[in-house]
Order: sequence, then C-alpha cells, then structure tokens
Amino acid sequence: MIAKAKAVAHGIRAMLYVSGESRNKKHPERITRICDNFMQQGMDATGIFTEMKFATMNHPNIKNNVIRMEISPAMEHTENFTLDDWRKLWQDFAAAFDIQEIRNKDGKVISEQTNISGSKSSVWLHEESDSGIPHLHAIVSRVDEDGNINNDHAIHLRAQRAAEMIARQRGWTTAQHIHETNIPKVSADCMEALCELDKWSWDGYQERLAAKGYDLYLRKDKKDVIRGYVLLKGNTKFKASELGKGRNLTASRIRQTWEKLHLEQTKQSRPTPKPTAKPTSKPPAPNVTKQKPQPVIRQSNQVYEDYTTYKPNSQPTEFEHDGKTYKRYFPDKVLAFFNDEFDHRELANWQDLQNLAMAYFTLIASPYEVTSGGGGGGSQSDLKWGRDPEEDEIEFARRCAREVSHRLGTQKKTGIKRK
Repeated sequence: MIAKAKAVAHGIRAMLYVSGESRNKKHPERITRICDNFMQQGMDATGIFTEMKFATMNHPNIKNNVIRMEISPAMEHTENFTLDDWRKLWQDFAAAFDIQEIRNKDGKVISEQTNISGSKSSVWLHEESDSGIPHLHAIVSRVDEDGNINNDHAIHLRAQRAAEMIARQRGWTTAQHIHETNIPKVSADCMEALCELDKWSWDGYQERLAAKGYDLYLRKDKKDVIRGYVLLKGNTKFKASELGKGRNLTASRIRQTWEKLHLEQTKQSRPTPKPTAKPTSKPPAPNVTKQKPQPVIRQSNQVYEDYTTYKPNSQPTEFEHDGKTYKRYFPDKVLAFFNDEFDHRELANWQDLQNLAMAYFTLIASPYEVTSGGGGGGSQSDLKWGRDPEEDEIEFARRCAREVSHRLGTQKKTGIKRK
C-alpha cells in the first residue's frame, strides 16, 4: 500500500478531477463517491470547494488551501471491498495520518499533529482505465472544524508512514517491505553483470543490466562526470546507494568493485601449485624437559546477527559512528528500547548515546576497542563482543546501553528529572 499527499493552491481543479467533472478525466463512469465529511451530502465539485473556501475565510494568507491525497492499496487486498470497507479504510488512514508528530534528528518537532479527521473532506474511489486497479482520492480542507490550520510540513512523509501503519495493522504487504525484499536480488544481478564484463565501461554495464530487464539512468554533473545512477524495473526504482555491500555499487566505487571481482577470477583460474615436501623435523635432544600441554581456553561462540537487510518487524534506521553514516534494519522492539532508554526529552546527549548503542548492537564498534594515547587510532582487545547464544536481542540491547552509559555518561537536561 502506498499513499501520497500534497497541499495545493488549485483546489477547484483538483476537486473537479477527483469528482470526475473535469474534462481531463476520460472515464468518469469509473468514479464512485465514498463520503463527504462535515458537509451536505451529494454536492457537486463547485459546491464542495465553496464549503472548503468558507472554512479558510479567517486565514486569508493560506496559499495552498486544500490537501490532495491518493491512497493505493494492492489490488489483491481490496478485491472484495464494499463501499463501507473503502470508507473504513479512509477513516483508518486519516487517523494514522493525524497521530504522527514528526521530529528531526535533534528531537525537535518539525511537523505537528494534524486533524484531517476533523476537517471537511470529500473522498472518491477511482479505477484505473487500463488495469482497473482501484484507489482512493481525497480533497481535504487545510482548516479543520475548530478553525485550526492543518500543518503541511513533511506532508509526503506523513502520508507514507500512515500507509505503512495501516498496511501493518491489516497484515498487508507494505511497499517498503516489497522494495527491501527486492534489493538483494537486484544487488546480485548487478554483481553478475559486472562479472560478465570483460572490460569495464558504463555502456557494457548498461547492456548487461538491460538484458536482465533493468533500465539504467545515469546522473551527471555540469562537467559530464557521472555522480550517481538509478535502476528501474517496472515501476520500482532502486538507488545505487541502496545496492551491494558497503556501497560498493555506487558510481564512485563500481569500477573498483569490477577490478576486485576480476582479480579474484584471475586468481581462481591459475593452477594450484604442487605442495612441496616438508623438511624432516629433527628429533628432540636427549634429557630435554618436556613441556606440559597448555590447556585450551574456549570462549563461548557469539551470535553475529546481520542487520543490513530487511526482516519482518524491523525498521530502516540511519545512525552515525566515527564520522560515517550507517543504515541498518533494527527490530521494532530494540528500536523502541533505545528510544525509551535514551529519551530525547530527558537527556541532552541522547543522540550520541543512541548512535553508539546502535553501533555496539550491530557490531560496527565494540566497547573493548582501546584508543591509543597518541590519538592515532584504536587497537582491538582480545575480548570478544557480540550477543551470547543464550541472550535474546533485548538483553543484548540492554547490555549495549549499559556499556554506552558507562563510556559516555548521561547528561540530563536542565530542570528535567529522569523517572
């Protein structure tokens, strides 16, 4: 399920299109009215838009006076939907849209909660002319029934998150899940294309990918230097930065990746040298005291979980460590634990604490790393760091949090006491 939202100034044109009264709509017979909220029922597009204009009269400086929305669930999830089911989907989506409070990386609110559930809105069901796929269109007033303005900052992000929430609630496959699931296959196809190239060139790479069903679009700067690229397969887009391991398929590193692949192939194709005879060891000298065999110290095997790919009940999260940005897929319960343990409302250094805890949890860093006094880097301790086989993810996350708190300390915000 996907969703889009945008505040627009051309409210009457949007309303005419959604209701099927626009001349640009070729098949108005495939449009069905779902509901009109806080308005008289059954009005035409002009009447609906007039009602919404009245709602914004006390706010003459609003340029974009309506919000235009589109909600597109997968066809297999709605094939037996009635009009009441579509109406309920809209209500659930509006509630998920309103509940969000979006913050930046510093914890500051950049997009306050909205109230589209309590605003004038008109919702219509459309069917695509070619495929017949049904989807909802909605026009919503920027001002709710209490006279408050519906905030439109980061509105596209709010719509995406609402769609993900509803999809998870209903057990539907989310668009993000599908995208993340396809990334390993796309990465493998890219690596295979590189292996097939005898000589590196963008044209050759493009030809190999085209044979696998991909369209390659290069992004160049003003000097015609390739700075990035995007792969398209059907309606799905994949950025180069999402593919491969350690960003090894980005435009700046892909040639090095090709060279490394072909160097490994060259080594594998060389004949294996015959083993040389080992020199006969000399017998021990007489009267030499034999050393006692040293006991073997066995350490428990650590669990090394891979968080670089999507798994059910996980979320993509970016964090910084040692000047680099990492993207990992954290289990929902672990992410909730870190957010609660290092609460931005209580701790001034919550971001540093969370970043290091995430680095420990994903084994990007270890609390046993020792920094040299001269500042020239670190040396790795003999102690192992990882999750014990008898330790679940939350227990390991709790251990990471303890190590972080011990290393960095917690700096409480002035006037706030932690419970």
